[in-house]
Amino acid sequence: MLGTIGRTAVVAGTASATVNAVNRRSQQRDIEQQQAAAAQPPPPAPTAEPAPAAPSPPAAGEDIFAQLKQLGELRDSHVIDAAEFETLKAKILASA
Repeated sequence: MLGTIGRTAVVAGTASATVNAVNRRSQQRDIEQQQAAAAQPPPPAPTAEPAPAAPSPPAAGEDIFAQLKQLGELRDSHVIDAAEFETLKAKILASA
């Protein structure tokens, strides 16, 4: 009976030591991963696309209808929004 108790104590002690070693290694890996993540620089911020250039004001003799058509194409292709379209259209019509 004493032999069985001794054997059980040895097995329990070995299991306990193994679990402790595995836990220490796991904790060490976690610490190393956290340090590596902290050492990495943050990702670069996304850059905004530059705003499209507004059409130049009409020169003398330039066809206003062609400018309005081009402005409409820019709006339809979502290069400019509706508010920008209306502002630029008013400038073109005012200069006529």
